[in-house]
Amino acid sequence: MNKKKMGLVAKQNAAGWVFLAPASIMIFIMSFYPMVEAFITSFKTGSSANMQWADPITYNYTRMFQDKLFMTSVGNTFLYLLIQVPIMLVLAILLAQLLNNKDLKFKGVFRTCVFLPCATALVSYALIFKSLFATQGLVNSVFVSLGIFKENFNFLGTAWSAKMVIIIALIGRWTGYNMVFYLAGLQNIEYSVYEAAKIDGANGWKTFWGITVPLLRPVIIMTFIMSINGTLQLFDESVNLTKGGPANATITMSHYIYNNSFGQGVANFGYASAMAFFVFILVAILAVINLKVGDTRD
Repeated sequence: MNKKKMGLVAKQNAAGWVFLAPASIMIFIMSFYPMVEAFITSFKTGSSANMQWADPITYNYTRMFQDKLFMTSVGNTFLYLLIQVPIMLVLAILLAQLLNNKDLKFKGVFRTCVFLPCATALVSYALIFKSLFATQGLVNSVFVSLGIFKENFNFLGTAWSAKMVIIIALIGRWTGYNMVFYLAGLQNIEYSVYEAAKIDGANGWKTFWGITVPLLRPVIIMTFIMSINGTLQLFDESVNLTKGGPANATITMSHYIYNNSFGQGVANFGYASAMAFFVFILVAILAVINLKVGDTRD
């Protein structure tokens, strides 16, 4: 390679770094540096104005597993994850398959209707569900008028029903979001593949399991990881729908971390940072497991 070509390559590399540098610096300042500071803080105790190293140094981490309320928040979060994520992703892929039909009329309208809840602000969406499931809300009115309930039921004041309301709200909001990813994946599959399967005598169900699901595997893995990540950090629905109640029966890990940081008078940043890193480790472990399970390469 002559000097002129080497000079051109050097200029191209320099230009690339010039474009990357601002974003890289911002990511470091806004993400990585706070993460390092939070990790250091997780080994400290005391109020924000008078923090000191914990004794023993792992005090905040051992305290987590002795904290019954934190263990309750972990159990609630995993309950939401185990019920909501599979139902949501199955509904999303079925809706995507249905709305990908080339013969379906008004596809754009239907797709918009399914996706619209995701475009609604989280606080507004939570308040809508709170009003729907209120004691004098629409759901109670419908159930009483149909004779399912004899009298209005306090959905948000009963532990099991409040958890179900949160799960329903999550499914309603995020199904359309995941459907968009599946639609994009389906549109990259050649329609001739389905026609060939039809000629070979495969029915719709066999085509779905034999062609659609295998070809959508990378998208399914991605949405599964994103859904797990989002559910483990669930905050808005717990705060705005139930405020963690009744009696902390629906509180999530992120909600409890927030309470220890800002919501209980004295800011306990050390303990909150330790819990936040516990959530980070959970997200990382589950993401690695999903990648390993979904990796079909030899």
